[in-house]
Amino acid sequence: MPRPARLSDADAGERLKSLPGWTIAGGKLHRVFQFRDFTEAFGFMARVALLAEKLDHHPDWQNVYNRVTIDLVTHDAGGLTVLDFELAAKASAAAGS
Repeated sequence: MPRPARLSDADAGERLKSLPGWTIAGGKLHRVFQFRDFTEAFGFMARVALLAEKLDHHPDWQNVYNRVTIDLVTHDAGGLTVLDFELAAKASAAAGS
């Protein structure tokens, strides 16, 4: 399957409008999710990991107790692609937001 092309800044900005809570920081889609406790945060990460594997697109992320920070960028495209926005939307749905 061919990898998607990098989106223009204008296209990325337009797509960002449909992702509440997400920002573009340092050329990456960025969001911090907060949960009640570590177990909920880790469960969220497990759900997103399965979704990411299906897309063959993996997040840069960090977990500290009840917070999960996600940064998305398509490294081989040198910027944001439709895959980043698709995974961001799926992560938001997995978090219930």
